[in-house]
Amino acid sequence: MDGKAELVDGELLIMEPTGSFPNRAAGTIYVKLRDYEERTGRGLAYTDNAAFIVNLPRRKSFSPDAAFYTGSPSGMKFLEGSPVFAVEVRSEGDYGPAAEKKMAAKRADYFAAGTLVVWDVDLLANDVVRVYRSSDPENPAVYSRGETAEAEPAVPRWRMPVDELLS
Repeated sequence: MDGKAELVDGELLIMEPTGSFPNRAAGTIYVKLRDYEERTGRGLAYTDNAAFIVNLPRRKSFSPDAAFYTGSPSGMKFLEGSPVFAVEVRSEGDYGPAAEKKMAAKRADYFAAGTLVVWDVDLLANDVVRVYRSSDPENPAVYSRGETAEAEPAVPRWRMPVDELLS
């Protein structure tokens, strides 16, 4: 099998390649996380297509669009455990009631696996970044154009201007 996939409910969930804007936004987030990693010496930033192996009843892996991980590097193998911060950037097919339900279920899985913060990045919305926290998963912080988003407590004191996602 070629491409990106996650193991959910015992089935391989193939993930479609992304378009220009979502890919660039995820890349920009990764660059900012990598800068934080290098500046602080904390954690590891990962790009799209990194695999995180988890052991949940219905899910065995995640492959976020960008992530920050505080576990040990795994060499050539998949990473063990969930990232502390996961980013999901919406693509063309990530809209409508069915997509919203799938994204909410995935966030719940992230939190069950130990992720502290999940960003839902919607480049087409006025509210570009929704920051969901495991401590209060039903009430995301919302960041719009002109504002600066954060990922507390997963990535302490890390900030990113929302406008940088839109270029």
